[in-house]
Amino acid sequence: MHLTDRAILTPDVITRRIGGEVVILDLASGEYFGLNAVGARAWQLLGEGKTLGDVCAALAMEYDMTPDEVQPDVLRLAEDLDARHLISVAP
Repeated sequence: MHLTDRAILTPDVITRRIGGEVVILDLASGEYFGLNAVGARAWQLLGEGKTLGDVCAALAMEYDMTPDEVQPDVLRLAEDLDARHLISVAP
């Protein structure tokens, strides 16, 4: 994955915000996944069509960090979401 990639949310996924967190239901597998507040914000930004680099920049600004500090976590999250077929990644 690259910072210039964009995520496409899988159509077989339903999300609900509960408090500051997001619960994701994968209709294909019947599995639920939860994201904490930071993960929920990343999910929202990915859903808006932001690049992974844009997500890093936004989260860094919102949480008073540098993009380099946020980058490993954003890439790991995107890889995990992709591996679980909750997103697909496009250049």
